[in-house]
Order: sequence, then C-alpha cells, then structure tokens
Amino acid sequence: MELTYVATCLFGLEKFLGEEIDSLGYKRISTIDGRVTFTGDISAVARCNIGMRFAERLYIKLGEFSAPTFDSLFEGTKALPWEDFIGERDIFPVSGHSVKSALFSIPDCQSIVKKAIVERLKTKYRLSFFPEENVLYKVEFFILNDIASLMIDTSGVALHKRGYRAESSVAPLRETLAAALVKIARPRDDVLFWDPMCGSGTIAIEAAMMQTKRAPGLGRSFDAEKFPQIDRSVWKDARDEANDLIINDSPFEVYASDIDISCVELTRRNIRKANVGGTVKAFERNALEIRTGGRRGTVVCNPPYGERLFSMEQTEQLYRSMGRAFSLLDSWQIYVLTSHEGFERLYGRRADKVRKLYNGMIKCNFYQFFKKRDDFSPKTKGSFKK
Repeated sequence: MELTYVATCLFGLEKFLGEEIDSLGYKRISTIDGRVTFTGDISAVARCNIGMRFAERLYIKLGEFSAPTFDSLFEGTKALPWEDFIGERDIFPVSGHSVKSALFSIPDCQSIVKKAIVERLKTKYRLSFFPEENVLYKVEFFILNDIASLMIDTSGVALHKRGYRAESSVAPLRETLAAALVKIARPRDDVLFWDPMCGSGTIAIEAAMMQTKRAPGLGRSFDAEKFPQIDRSVWKDARDEANDLIINDSPFEVYASDIDISCVELTRRNIRKANVGGTVKAFERNALEIRTGGRRGTVVCNPPYGERLFSMEQTEQLYRSMGRAFSLLDSWQIYVLTSHEGFERLYGRRADKVRKLYNGMIKCNFYQFFKKRDDFSPKTKGSFKK
C-alpha cells in the first residue's frame, strides 16, 4: 500500500531532508519551506522516523483540498477516509496552522476539523458517542493559500529529541540544526572534528552519530508504534536495518570541550546515552587556547549570541578573541553559527561562505572559513558585511 507522507523541518534544512528521503529510497513529490512531501509504503513510517536526521516530524497525509470557507473545510475533511486509521474508541485531538489563507482562526479550524471527523466516523461506525480512550492519533491540518492538507502525526515527540539529551545547557541547540551544521562542515574520517564550546555536546554527538551511521531514532519510541495498521515486525526490521549500518570501528575522532566543567560533565553523560563514547572525547578547555597539535582539523561551534548568554559587550569581545585565537590554527576549517550581523567585522575575516539558518525563532548565519588566508586576494581582504 503506497501512502503519501509529509516530513517537516526547520527552515533552511529542506535540501538535506530531501536528500535523506532520496537515500532511503522514497519518491519526492514536492518541497516548500519547512516541509517535504513524498510517497512510500507502510515501512516508511518506521524507517523514516528512525533514520531521518533533519526532520522534525513525519505525517501520513490523508488528503488535500481547497478550503477558502469553513463549509469547504468541513466537507473536505469529512470526505477523507479517517476510518482507515481511527477506530471507534481511539483518541484524535486536532491541531494545526494556517498561513496566507482566508481561514486564519486556528481554534475555529480545529473545531470544524474535529466535528467533520466525528461526523465521518459516526456514519462508518454507527455511533453517536466516541469515548476516545485507546490509540492516540494526532490530527494535524495545514492550510496554505486556502489549500488544506489533513495529516496524522506518526512521530509523537518531535524527532529532534533523539533521547540522549535528557539534560541540556542554558541555551541548547536543537539536534536537527546541529546535524545540519555537521553536514555543511563535511566531516571526514581522517580530520579531527572539534566543538570547543560544546555546552551539552549536541554538535559533537551529532557529528559522531552521522559519521558512524548511527540512526538518530534508535534510542526512542514513536506514536505510530501503537498503530494497529503497522505490524510490529515493520519496526523490528527497521531497527535491525539501522543497527546493521552502524560503523563500530570508525577512525573518526571528535573533541568536545568547554571552559565550564559542568558543561563537560553534562556532555559526558549525553555521550554515554548516545552510545558514542568510542568516538567523542569530552574535556575542559578554554576555546581560545585550543591548538592543532600538528593535526588536520575542523572547528564547528555555536558561541553565545548576546541574547541568552553573555551581554552584547562580552559577546563582541569573545568574537574578537576568537578571530585572533583561531588564526593560529593553521589551515583548519572554521564554522561558526551566530545571529550577530557584525560577526565577520569582529572576527577580523570575511567568511568564504555564509548560509542562513534558524536556531528556533532566531535568524542566524553560519559562517564558513575553509580557504587559507593566503588564498585571499587583496580586494577580498578587509571586506566585511555591515
């Protein structure tokens, strides 16, 4: 049975998510900001939830229709085959979003969609009351330009919550964004990967998981595991497949360091939970004092932005110090995520490439330095973004 799926992601990660869906063997239908639609068989529910690094949630899409009015929303929702999933005693709360559409009241849309599903199920089950006490099916609507998509959430807890980070530092980086930073930095087995401001260790752990091919969802459960439409063998096969792909003898090496010993201890606990202790080494170190030791390396970090940690004055002084300190790392590649628009000026060097990303609701730039300073032309030197 072929189903239509929608995988959602943070803005800016659509390309990575699409490539991930391709690698899993499924056919992409469309891509818009924050979501990729594709088709696949029932096993995609398990394989994608377990294996996707860049997705926030995976939905089964039941249908799509024009909904410029509440009547059209009701009738379009009622026409969909909800009984294929929702049983007569199952739970089906409704939530959703509306963007650039005539129907902008989310509570009203929730009420209409819920009522339409109930009316559909009343006809199919010949019941007037639904106790809602068994399996949970979270219904999601998404209305964009008056086109409504109705979906069932298969993930439950958002997919960025891998299960290894029960605790986090004051300003944690979402795991899916950390995975994207790692992907952009192009980790290689023969190059040391170092996050010198590790916080709770998310970037380092995601790097280790990616390079050793450890699926991000192996350590957690999903709502769809309780769906009777999906045999338990589907989940077992998906987990067996994911376990078979793990590289246990990878030469890849990751350093996670921080000036705060409590962050180092937290990182160590998270490393153990993520089962990447053979790849990641966590230790106390001032980021401004790291040295190459004669090795090739890549630095990827998420320093304070001056919003939740540090004052703006402290943050800007840190960026100046980073520029001086990291200039001593020979030909190492440096990748820095920050929302500060003046980062290049403070750092003292123009980035070779800048990519816009979102850390939650904070618009950030990912500054990438991968060319040797000697490769810069005189015209490029001293040219900074304002």
